[in-house]
Amino acid sequence: MLELSALELSSAIRAGKLSATEAVSAYIGAVERTDGQLNAFISLGKERAMARAKAVQQLVGGGKPTPLTGVPIAIKDNISTAGTATTCASKMLDGYNPVFNATIVDKLERAGMIVIGKLNMDEFAMGGSSETGAFGPVRNPWDVSRVAGGSSGGSAAAAAAREIPLSIGSDTGGSIRQPCAFCGVTGVKPTYGAVSRYGLIAYASSLDQIGPIGNNIDDCAALLSVISGPDDQDSTCVINNPFDFSGARFERLDGVKIGLPRNYFADGIDEDVKRAVLAAAKEFEEAGASVEEFDMPLMEYMVPAYYIIACAEASSNLSRYDGLKYGYRSDKANTLSEVYRLSRSEGFGLEVKRRIMLGSFVLSSGYYDAYYKKALQIRALIKDAYSGLFERFDMILSPVAPTTAYKLGENIDDPMKMYMGDIYTVSVNLAGLPAVSLPCGFDGQGLPVGFQLIGDAFAEEKLIGAARVYQRRTDHHTKRPGGAA
Repeated sequence: MLELSALELSSAIRAGKLSATEAVSAYIGAVERTDGQLNAFISLGKERAMARAKAVQQLVGGGKPTPLTGVPIAIKDNISTAGTATTCASKMLDGYNPVFNATIVDKLERAGMIVIGKLNMDEFAMGGSSETGAFGPVRNPWDVSRVAGGSSGGSAAAAAAREIPLSIGSDTGGSIRQPCAFCGVTGVKPTYGAVSRYGLIAYASSLDQIGPIGNNIDDCAALLSVISGPDDQDSTCVINNPFDFSGARFERLDGVKIGLPRNYFADGIDEDVKRAVLAAAKEFEEAGASVEEFDMPLMEYMVPAYYIIACAEASSNLSRYDGLKYGYRSDKANTLSEVYRLSRSEGFGLEVKRRIMLGSFVLSSGYYDAYYKKALQIRALIKDAYSGLFERFDMILSPVAPTTAYKLGENIDDPMKMYMGDIYTVSVNLAGLPAVSLPCGFDGQGLPVGFQLIGDAFAEEKLIGAARVYQRRTDHHTKRPGGAA
């Protein structure tokens, strides 16, 4: 059962070959067997999930099942779930139980899916390795001495280890795509405004976007169809209708133009990563697409602009955690000033404090124009550059990360090195564009390599179609980690 894709699993449930309770029981068993090594789950709601599975099973015969009815799913722990702890992997939200569901959780339940737990992550989604959270690091199923990537490391590791057929992550600067590349799974970062952010605990509001993670592009496309669409609760959710990818099925890619950024393959990229990504470009050529090299403009400004904007927004968003309304409050405080100071000092981890301080600095009087305003100008130039590129190309193919998964603790004390790992991903969020992350091979140590396809705004159908062609022609997405069981 655990080897079935999400769509195959739902088909078997709807045909009466399996029950939703059997599926949920099997995946809960998988989590209990393997997660002691991986630490991908923060919480596992067994009783709630089994009760929900029984209710879904009763609806299979008499209701209107969807292509994902009966499928278990787990959710990154920065997405609100009513009555279930939502912590953002932070001491600051210890004991916080939301009184409402995020919009996407309601959509998952309407589609007949069953939430079985919440997934580990970097604290408040701030990090690139899922090592900064209060619940300990997530470990990579391919090699448990290595990171799973971040900040959606739990979402990617759980899918790779077959602890869950599908998961939900969020992407602020590569937080879906990078862990997918490190763990050898498939993920989609949708266009900004395609999926409601209502109930997503904000890191950087103009960059955050929720998306699916799974073991193949068809499962991810089906899940994206469920969670996308308009929402009156989120004014930035501008899509009129949910995505429908039923027409995005091509045998070949004749006439499709793909851009390959030449300067992404110059300095700082591992040879094994370069070789695997260029092999993927060759596969697209053999499928009929034309691949043309170009120089990505503004490359040296992307990471600085991203971190200035993201940290500025984080500084503002996280100011609400003051020790008064909900979450952690220091028991050492005797005055109001001490409540603020001690609660935030004790409740936030080092990386979150670092980004709050950087954000407060770039927004402060005398530095706003020098840093934040210039970063916004760079963001506008990046958007314009992509607009020009998509007049030439249907999509852009690039690496996701310059390396494969590195050792736990290797980069955690070197924030600059960690931040530069986002060099290929952050521009997509700055421009609000969609991207698909796909596995494309392995390095010399047997660790997965991933690449991404970037499209114009709301061009998800093109990306999904091209990804389907690639995964029909290759088998990288079918490989299983051997060290998790």
